[in-house]
Amino acid sequence: MSYKLLLVDDDPDFLDEFGESLEEYAVQKASSGEEALRILRSPNDVDAVLLDEMMPGMRGTEVLQEIRKINPDIGIIILTGHSTKEVAIKALQGRADDYLEKPCRVEKAAEVIRNVLERRGVDGTVDDGSTDGKVERALELIRRHWDKKTSLSDVAGAVCLSPKYLSRVFKEKSGFDFGEFRTKVKIDHAKRLLVETRDNIGQISRRLGYETAESFVRMFKKVTSMTPTEYRGKTGRNKVRR
Repeated sequence: MSYKLLLVDDDPDFLDEFGESLEEYAVQKASSGEEALRILRSPNDVDAVLLDEMMPGMRGTEVLQEIRKINPDIGIIILTGHSTKEVAIKALQGRADDYLEKPCRVEKAAEVIRNVLERRGVDGTVDDGSTDGKVERALELIRRHWDKKTSLSDVAGAVCLSPKYLSRVFKEKSGFDFGEFRTKVKIDHAKRLLVETRDNIGQISRRLGYETAESFVRMFKKVTSMTPTEYRGKTGRNKVRR
């Protein structure tokens, strides 16, 4: 299994040395909270974030709050050089999964990362460099980013293929055109939101990344042969689960 970590720290030596020590993971690096947020707002396959608390600009706990808005399910570990309960408590209150004090022992860091990934139920997506592996990663990226406008170019860049080539092999390996699969994933989530929430059609369309409720309704009807309102009524809207 190949898990991907995003290591965020303003110390370039720490990024290089600590990143190299985590040899069982694919490590992506960011030198600021702002850079980390740019990465996470784009299509990505990051499984967990190791986030330094003390950085110029945004503090780690501030970045933590923004990451939770972007992806509530991602594993987050705060790195701190301050041996105080206050920082740890603040991090955990901000919904960090755990924290590590710097300097970090590699064995301890590896144990904490493993535990966080297991608790979050993360499945590593295998990418052995083969076309099959890259298509599997592309499928997973679309599933993860169902609420964003994920383009073919975005995903192709993330898996290191040209958009034209990915479009062709995506159909060959998955049986779906790229756009068809992306729409299927969105509509599947739309069905769940219609049944499990009290959100109105406009709210659901915004959560799915549609520009207007009309475009969402049009696509939903094209795929399911009924409007979202009809689907909600047919599936027992009164049995809402919060």
